[in-house]
Amino acid sequence: MQGATLTARNLACRKGDRLLFRGVDVALSPGEALHVTGPNGSGKTSLIRILAGLARPFEGTCEADGAVGLIDERLALDEDRPLGKALGFWQRLDGCGDPSGAFAVLGLDPLLDVPVRYLSTGQRKRAALAALLNRGVPIWLLDEPLNGLDDEARAKVESLVALHCGGGGICVVASHQPLSLPGARSLAIADFAP
Repeated sequence: MQGATLTARNLACRKGDRLLFRGVDVALSPGEALHVTGPNGSGKTSLIRILAGLARPFEGTCEADGAVGLIDERLALDEDRPLGKALGFWQRLDGCGDPSGAFAVLGLDPLLDVPVRYLSTGQRKRAALAALLNRGVPIWLLDEPLNGLDDEARAKVESLVALHCGGGGICVVASHQPLSLPGARSLAIADFAP
């Protein structure tokens, strides 16, 4: 994970006729985390999508040096397959030899035979995080990762982010909820509204 960076300069985002934000700069090096805060509709998700390369900025540039993993509201798992088989598809693509550690940490072992469509919101979030852990990418982009999680699962997500950054990874977390991430910087997206 050493050497990964995430840089954005003078980003602006426009949705239809509305300019959500302008002048956002991000510069993250190994071991750093950024908590993007703001109310719903302020541009948190749009910023994450720009950083992930899934949306173009209205202005500015963005560059990631290192592989990027994204967790957002879209669960990229086959709804009709059991969770273990749905995750197995991505594990084969990502070259994950032993996914059991992520399953155990996130409490997914009892759910591996359950079809994805029957999972709760919190179980889906934990499944997405397991897939991300098993990818081994240095840059994590997490859009509202705490939605639907109980206190225990929230604490696990915060610990996993801290562990990832402690190992030289980079993490951007967009959330309107408070996070316990020691040393993380904060960016209030509403401060960049025109």
